[in-house]
Amino acid sequence: MFPYKITKIDGNDGKELVELFKGQKAGFVQVGPKKWTLPAKYAEHAEKYYTFDLRQDDLWIIAYPRSGTTWMQELLWLINNNLDYEISSKTPINERFSFFVPNTMNSDKYLEEIAELNDNDPEVMKVLENIAIPVYVTGEAMKSPRHFKTHLPLSLMPPNLLDTCKVVYLARNPFDVAVSFYHLSKLLKSIDYQSDFEKYWELFEKDLIMYSPYWEHIQEGWERRNHPNFLFFFYEDLLRDLHGNIRKICTFLNKQMTVDEIETLADHLHIDNFRKNCTATSKISKIKGMINPGAQGFIRRGKIGGNVEFNDVKIKLRAEKWFKESLAKTDIVFPEF
Repeated sequence: MFPYKITKIDGNDGKELVELFKGQKAGFVQVGPKKWTLPAKYAEHAEKYYTFDLRQDDLWIIAYPRSGTTWMQELLWLINNNLDYEISSKTPINERFSFFVPNTMNSDKYLEEIAELNDNDPEVMKVLENIAIPVYVTGEAMKSPRHFKTHLPLSLMPPNLLDTCKVVYLARNPFDVAVSFYHLSKLLKSIDYQSDFEKYWELFEKDLIMYSPYWEHIQEGWERRNHPNFLFFFYEDLLRDLHGNIRKICTFLNKQMTVDEIETLADHLHIDNFRKNCTATSKISKIKGMINPGAQGFIRRGKIGGNVEFNDVKIKLRAEKWFKESLAKTDIVFPEF
C-alpha cells in the first residue's frame, strides 16, 4: 500500500502553475510530508510504481532532472552490455534504458490534442499509445538485465530497491540543473513553460518545479552513499575525471575494461560526440506539436557553470544566498563548480 498522502496543489500556487506550465493541463500534486511536486496524473499510478516487481539484475539510475541522466544512461548501458556500440547506435537510448513513470508526464487531454493535431495518424497514435502505457506494465515483458532511469526520489521508489538492485545516483549543482530544466520545459510541449528564467528560479526555490524539493532529492541519495548496492556521483566529478570514474563503475558492475576500451568509451561520451549521436527525442520530434522548434535542444552544453541566465546580478545574488543557506542545513559536500 502506498504510504503517502497525495494532495492537489490548489489555490494561487495551483492556478499559477497551470498557467505557467501550459502542457500540464491536469495540474500538479504534492506527495508525502516532503511535498514532492509531481504531475497530477502521478496520483493514479503511485501505488503501482511503489510496489513495482524488481529483479536482482535490474540496473537503475536515479537523478533529479537535468543532472546528466541521459549521459549516464549511455555510459551505464554500454558498460553493462560489453560495449555494444552497434546496438547503441541503432537503438534509441529510451528503448535501451526505460524511463520509470514517463506516462504520468503526459496528461490525457494533452495526448488527445496531439492526436487531433496529427489527424490521428496511425504511426503517431502508436507512439502516443506507447507513451501512455505505464512501465509497471511493459516492465514485466522486458528481458533481463533491465535498465531503468527515474527522476523520482528514493522515498517514492519500491522500499526494497537498494537491497535488490544496483543503483547509481547522479547529483548536479542546482544552478546548472535549473537552467537546463528551464530550457527543457520550454522545449517539450508536454511541459510548455510560458515565462522567463527569473520566474522559473522563483518556483525552483519554492520547490514547485516537478520532482522538487531539489535538496531533499539529493539528501536522500547522499544518505545512502555507503550502501554496497548504491553508487553516488556528482556530475562535476564525473565530467572532470571520466576515465577514473568509468573504472569505478566497472568495479561496481563487476565488469572488466582495458585502457584502450576506456579511452574509446570516454571519446564516445564526449559531449560534442554525444550531442550528435543521442536519439532521446528522435520519435517525438517528428510528431507535430510535441517539440517547440524555437527552443534549445535536448542535449545542450554539458558544461559546468557559465550560464548566461545568471548574468543578471539580482538573480545571481539571490541564487547564491539561497544555495549557501540551503547547503548549510545539510551535510552534503559539493565539488567545486
